[in-house]
Amino acid sequence: MDIQQLKNSSTVRRWAWAVIDSTIWVCAIYAAMWLRLDLEAEPVLVTSTFIFAIGAVVLHLVAGWTFGPYRKGHQRGSFEETAFVAQAVVITSAVLFGWAVLASSHLVPRSVPLIAGALTMAGVLAARFLFRSWRLLNSGRRATDKKVIVFGAGEAGRGLLRSMARDLGSGFQAVALLDDDPRKQRLRIEGVPVLGTRHGIAQVATDTGATALVVALPQAESSLIRELSDRAAAVGLDVLILPPLREIIGGRPTSRDLRDVNVEDLLGRRPVKLDTTAIAEQIAGRSVLVTGAGGSIGSELCRQIARFRPGKLYMLDRDESGLLATQMSITGEGLLQGDEVVLADIRDPEAMHDVFAATRPDVVFHAAALKHLPLLESFPLEGWKTNVLGTLNVLTAAAEVGVGAFVNVSTDKAADPTCVLGYSKRVAERLTADFAENYPGRYVSVRFGNVLGSRGSVVHTFLAQIQRGGPITITHPDVRRYFMLIPEACQLVLEAGTIGADGEVMVLEMGEQVRIVDVANTLIRMSGRRDIDITFTGLRPGEKVCEDLFSTKEDRRPTANELINSVDVPRIDADEVRTLRLPNHADALAWMHGAGVAADQAGV
Repeated sequence: MDIQQLKNSSTVRRWAWAVIDSTIWVCAIYAAMWLRLDLEAEPVLVTSTFIFAIGAVVLHLVAGWTFGPYRKGHQRGSFEETAFVAQAVVITSAVLFGWAVLASSHLVPRSVPLIAGALTMAGVLAARFLFRSWRLLNSGRRATDKKVIVFGAGEAGRGLLRSMARDLGSGFQAVALLDDDPRKQRLRIEGVPVLGTRHGIAQVATDTGATALVVALPQAESSLIRELSDRAAAVGLDVLILPPLREIIGGRPTSRDLRDVNVEDLLGRRPVKLDTTAIAEQIAGRSVLVTGAGGSIGSELCRQIARFRPGKLYMLDRDESGLLATQMSITGEGLLQGDEVVLADIRDPEAMHDVFAATRPDVVFHAAALKHLPLLESFPLEGWKTNVLGTLNVLTAAAEVGVGAFVNVSTDKAADPTCVLGYSKRVAERLTADFAENYPGRYVSVRFGNVLGSRGSVVHTFLAQIQRGGPITITHPDVRRYFMLIPEACQLVLEAGTIGADGEVMVLEMGEQVRIVDVANTLIRMSGRRDIDITFTGLRPGEKVCEDLFSTKEDRRPTANELINSVDVPRIDADEVRTLRLPNHADALAWMHGAGVAADQAGV
């Protein structure tokens, strides 16, 4: 159907409703006269009543075409249509009442316009309700449509049901609703009944013949999505999901927004509430420098910082390809020109001094680090040079120019560390606390766990192994890890850096730890392959079965954001670290172990 045909069809529908409403007005005038004259028919059937009824029709059509609802098309039963119809009826009733009162010869009793107006209001709204109900009952009955169970009877679920009913090409037919809210049980929404809670998925699927479960909860946490996916998979249902609201155009979900569940939904989704005003006050109009800007965390920090309109955003990294990708994602250009792109190594103290002297940032986010645990176990001296001395170089250069706020990005492995990565990042936290004690400005660290999508993520490794036909290798059947999406983690890093007190370590709430073997099984199921084996290789040196966000010696304190806690860490003398000479891997490992574990155990 072309545009002209659509316009013609819309015009016909508007005229059809004008005729229906006019007929209701005529019936209402005669009914009002009949009620007013004690249910006697003979006094009603007079010329004056007919003239008054014709006047009501003319007035209503004028009001309808002037103020709506016939001037343009509306969604049947929508709030907008109801408001326009009510406006036309009220205006018509008011004019009729004036006519009845002021006419030299009374055509009808003065109460008739008011009674007729009320009857007409009920009639036109009832007509639209009946039409909409008829359409709901007779739409979506296509044999090729996929029968789906919709989980979530809230606003998103209601909007999705309306979209399915009206979009004849959606390919979906909702046959049942599920919701855990007891107040919504036995409701019927858009013609679809609420038949139970998540525990009834299997029974409802059997009763309705549904082939898919739709999760209509854009703000759902990953733990709920995992449970629903497992229940659906157990009875052979496909799972579709509405993405987070930030990914839905206009914020109004439709059947076109549905997509397959991905690993980020299953592992990393967490609703994050931010104090954007406080973040903007720290960043807007100021000079901000991000180290490790070409990495996973650093690049996302740059993208989110850019949204708060800093006066200048400096992106520092030693990886030129990473800097190119970050600049492209922010500006759409990869020219690598301008002073905002800084190619430098944090292990070079003179380079850091020169960079900070030239840029003089107000705020620094230090995300540059070596993070791959097995490699650092083999080369601890490299971890010392980058994660300890590199951090010290950045801290020193920042203090020299009087930085206002310094945010050190840490890791959960710094809590009760058992590996080189944990030792080195624990020392970095302690160095940050030392600068908080001895220099003006605010120095804080932010600690969190694994992020999905980062370089070296276990998810990428598993996907590559599945692509090769397996097996998937896991260190231990009981190993568990925290997971969070990179954007959500970086949002919390920005807020933690804003609300953190001088010298504190801000610890992000990561939810529940997820069994890595469950992640592997989920990815295998999503791939559609059944021939992928899982092999257990044993824990690697320094690796824990479960991670910790807090050390046993740390006193956990809540903050203004329920997803952020704070702890104190013992500081370590920066001058002492600066004068150290660690010539080999063994010496570096021994010193970092002592600084990262022994001092904590002694309560220093």
